[in-house]
Amino acid sequence: MGSSSALAAPIRPPRAVVRGEISWGLLSALDRRGLGPVAGVDEAGRGACAGPLVVAACVLKPGDAARLAELTDSKLLTALARDRVYDRVIARALDYSIVVIPAAEVDLLGIHVMNIEGMRRAVAGLKTCPGYVLTDGFKVPGLPAPSLAVIKGDRAVACVAAASVLAKVTRDRIMSDLHGEHPVYGFDVHKGYTTTEHGAALTEYGPSAVHRWSYTNVATAAAAHGRRPPHKVMLTVAALGQLESSARALEDVVSQNEGSAVGYRSNSRGGARIS
Repeated sequence: MGSSSALAAPIRPPRAVVRGEISWGLLSALDRRGLGPVAGVDEAGRGACAGPLVVAACVLKPGDAARLAELTDSKLLTALARDRVYDRVIARALDYSIVVIPAAEVDLLGIHVMNIEGMRRAVAGLKTCPGYVLTDGFKVPGLPAPSLAVIKGDRAVACVAAASVLAKVTRDRIMSDLHGEHPVYGFDVHKGYTTTEHGAALTEYGPSAVHRWSYTNVATAAAAHGRRPPHKVMLTVAALGQLESSARALEDVVSQNEGSAVGYRSNSRGGARIS
């Protein structure tokens, strides 16, 4: 290949081989190449059916990863260890940003859309302009700096692991507070994820205002209790299919002028809007 082609090639981060249980090679390699400061981005609550989605971005000081004892993917830590790491990251990080996206926003546009938007918001909230952004798992378009999606980044990149801890601890504390407002669901235990106990509570009591009404299990429970969502909701095709039989039994809340269930309007994005 000629020199002109080499000059035209885009700048890419160096490849890093991750060995052992924990290696922060990619982050240090980017810093050594002058591509920093590097921001790591991760979320907590994507798979939950209640509570907010929380997204964090974190910029660590060069070489500081080795000084953060216990730092790893937040899901691998106990609650007490996460709290310790959270405090250390808050105290030592060069910069960080935490974004809380309520369930109503997730319902309005969908979890994937809001996950990507949350990552953009978290990076935009940094006071330090990153030279490079590393995201956990998938690409995020529209970031203000070059970026790279890292598979299992919360186990391979220190700043992504730090962001995962910030997001997880923040969300867990929110869910513990929500337990005080809605004690019948057990948010303090399962944090809004779909467990057997959570499913039983949904079946018995129906969903609360902080549930994600666009999720199939929540929409099904709402239909069984004859309840309409407290905000606009974009239902998935799967949720609509699940609700058909339930909705037929709720003739008193179904508009006779609409062909879909409980006032749902079809949408070109493959779901339906409840207004």
